[in-house]
Amino acid sequence: MPDEQLLELRGSVEDIIFRNTQNGYSVLTLDCDGIVTTAVGSMTDVSVGDNLRLVGIWKVHPGYGEQFAFRFYEHEMPSTTSSILKYLSSGAVKGVRRSTAKKLVETFGEHTLEIMQNHPERLSAIKGISPDKAQKISAEIKRVFGMKEVMLYLEKFHISALEAVRIWKNFGDSSIHMIEENPYVLCSESINVPFERADAIAAAMERSESDGARIRAGIIYIIQYNAGNGHTCLPLDKLLSVAASFLKIDTELVSAEAAAMIDDASLILDDLNGRRFVFLPNVYKSEMYCAERILLMRQFPAETLRGMELALENFEQAHQITYADLQRKAITEAMSGGLLILTGGPGTGKTTTLNAILELYKQCGLKVLLAAPTGRAAQRMSEVTGSEAKTIHRLLEVEWDPDDKPRFTRNERNMLDCDALILDEMSMVDTALFESVLRALPLGCRLIMVGDSDQLPSVGAGNVLGDLIASGQVPVVALSEIFRQSMESLIVTNAHKIVHGEMPEIRKTDNDFFFMSYPDKMSIMETIANLCSSRLPSAYGFSPLQDIQVLCPGRKGELGVTEINKKLQQVLNPPDEQKAEVRMPVYIFREGDKVMQTKNNYNLPWEKDDGTSGAGIFNGDIGIIESIDEAAKSAEIRFDDKLVSYNTDNLLNVELAYATTVHKSQGNEFNAVVMPMYYGPPQLYYRNLLYTAVTRAKKLLVLVGNISTLQKMVANTKRTARYSGLGAFLERGGSHAS
Repeated sequence: MPDEQLLELRGSVEDIIFRNTQNGYSVLTLDCDGIVTTAVGSMTDVSVGDNLRLVGIWKVHPGYGEQFAFRFYEHEMPSTTSSILKYLSSGAVKGVRRSTAKKLVETFGEHTLEIMQNHPERLSAIKGISPDKAQKISAEIKRVFGMKEVMLYLEKFHISALEAVRIWKNFGDSSIHMIEENPYVLCSESINVPFERADAIAAAMERSESDGARIRAGIIYIIQYNAGNGHTCLPLDKLLSVAASFLKIDTELVSAEAAAMIDDASLILDDLNGRRFVFLPNVYKSEMYCAERILLMRQFPAETLRGMELALENFEQAHQITYADLQRKAITEAMSGGLLILTGGPGTGKTTTLNAILELYKQCGLKVLLAAPTGRAAQRMSEVTGSEAKTIHRLLEVEWDPDDKPRFTRNERNMLDCDALILDEMSMVDTALFESVLRALPLGCRLIMVGDSDQLPSVGAGNVLGDLIASGQVPVVALSEIFRQSMESLIVTNAHKIVHGEMPEIRKTDNDFFFMSYPDKMSIMETIANLCSSRLPSAYGFSPLQDIQVLCPGRKGELGVTEINKKLQQVLNPPDEQKAEVRMPVYIFREGDKVMQTKNNYNLPWEKDDGTSGAGIFNGDIGIIESIDEAAKSAEIRFDDKLVSYNTDNLLNVELAYATTVHKSQGNEFNAVVMPMYYGPPQLYYRNLLYTAVTRAKKLLVLVGNISTLQKMVANTKRTARYSGLGAFLERGGSHAS
C-alpha cells in the first residue's frame, strides 16, 4: 500500500514450506539471529541454507498468523563453513549430496563456493569427484549464482520479485544479456512489464528514441492499449500518426518499422472495406476463426425439427400465450437452421420467446445448455427460464495458467456435450470468449444468441453482437413491439426513446421514471444520499442495501463511484464502536457494508446455510460484510445464501457497492436505480451507457442533476464505434460462398 513503510529482514532459510514452481510463490521459514520467522512472496529457486535479504511488510494471515510479506529480495552468499555446509547439503546444487558437501567443506572451508565456481579442476582432488563431474558441478553453481546475479541486476530497475521470476523463466542466465540488448523484451506478453517502465530502463541505458526495438514495442503497446478500449484492430494511417506522437519521433521512422513488422508477420495488414487495418496476429486469427465457423454453421445447418407448427400451437394453448409475428418467426428460425440472434429492448418479449424455444427443444429430446458472461447474468437466466445456467467460463471448464490467464478444457478436442447452446447477454461477449465458445461447440449443434445490441459492448476487445447483426450472414430477429403491459412503464418507453435519440419523458410524476433537477454537485450528492437513506425506503419500502443501486458513468470525480460510495457509507453505515473495520487501499470496510466482487475467483470457497458448499465468486457479485477480524484483516461476506471467508489478499478484489459503474452493472437488474446527471467527459456520457443504466431498473428509476447533461447523453453516439474485423470477414466469406 502506498503509505506503508517497507522494512528489511535478513536470515538463513531453515525450511521451504511451500513453493509454486509456476509463478515462484514461496512460503519459507527463516532463522533471523535465532528467531524463526515465516516469509511469503515470489522468488526464483531458493534452497535451505540460503542467506536472504528481504524487503517488505509484516502482515497477519487469518490461518497462519504473523508473516513477513516481501516485495523484493536478494541472495547473500553463505560465508561461514557451517552455512556453506547447510546450503550444499540441502541439494541446492545439482550433483552435490550431503556426503559430498561435507567432503568439500572439510577440504576448502570458507572458500568452497568460490573454488566450485571458478576452479573446478581442484574439485577432482576429492575422492568420488571425476574431472567430468567437477565441470558439471561448476556449471550448475554458476547457473545458480547467475540467477542470483540476475535478481540483483533487476532490483536496481525496481523490477518486482514476481516479474523477476517471469524474466528468469523466460531467459534464464541470458537474462542480463537479453535486457541490455533490448530492454523492450520486458514488454513481452509472458513478462508483461508496462511499456513506460521498459522505456525508462532504456533511457537509463541511454538508448536512442529512434531505436527500432523501441518503435516496435511502442506500436504493439498502442494496439494493445486500444484493445483495452474495445478495438481489435486500428487503421494503419491512424496507428502511424498516434505512434509517432506517442514516441516523439518522425512518422517516416514509424512507417518503416511498421512495414518491417508486417513483412515478418509481427503485425497483420488487411484491407477492410477500402481502408487498411493493422491487427496483432492472435487477434486476427481469432476474428477470422469466428467468421469461418459461423459461415460453416450457415453452410451446414442443424437438421430442421419437424412438426414444430403444431407443437408451438399446443405450447401456446397450454400456457395461454399468443405469440406475436416476430416472436413466432424467431421460434421457427430456431427450430429450422438452429443459428439465430434474438435481440430487442425491454418489454418486447425476449424472455417469453426464449422460454418457448427452450421448452420446444426439450420436447424434441435435445440436450440444451444455457450460459451467460457473468455470474449475475447466469443467475437471472436461471430464474427466468427455470433451467440451470452457468457462466461461460464455468461452462467451458476454465483453468488458469501461470500468468493468470484463462485456459479452457472444453475445446475442439473435448467438446461440449449438447445439441443446443443458448447464450444470453451477448452484448457482453468479446471476441476471444466467443472464439472459445465456438471451438467447444460440436458440429451440428444449434446456437441461439440472445442480447440487446443497444446496450454497452463488451469490456474486452471486439464488437461481436454488433458485427454479427450488421454482417447479414446470421439470421436475426429484432423484437420491436412493446407489449401493452410494458407500455404502462415509463422505464420501458423512455428506454426506447433514448435508444432512438429522443429525449425521455421527464415531466410525469406518477410513474416509475423520475428526473430531479439540481444545478450543483453538492446538491446532487446530498439528494442521492437522502433518496437512498430515507425517501425511497419510506415511500416505496425499498431496502437501501437489497433494492436500491446507484449507477455512475465513471469512477472518478466528486460524483463518481468512489466518492458516492464514501458518502453513502457515512449515511447508511456510519462508524460504530460495535462494528469492526478493516482499512484497504481505497476504502474502509465495515461490518454491514454493501460490497462487490471485482474479479472472477473460481477457487474461493463458499458455504450455504443448509451445509452445502462449493467454490466460485464472480465479477459483479454483490454481498454484505457480516463480520470482520480486525487483527487478521479478514472478513466474512454473504452473497445471497452463500457465506465466503476473505483473507487480506482476496479483499483487494472487493469494493464498496452502494454505487457502481454502469459497466459493472451489466447483466444485473435492481428494483430501484438512482443515477447522477452532471457534466463529465464525452467518452463516458453517451447514449448507450444511459440506455444500459435505464434498463437496469425493474421498478423505479431516478435521475438526479442537470437536464443539459441528459440531453448531451441522448445525443452522443460517438462512444459506440469500435474498430473490428469480424463483420468484414463475415461479409467477405459470405460473398465468396454465394
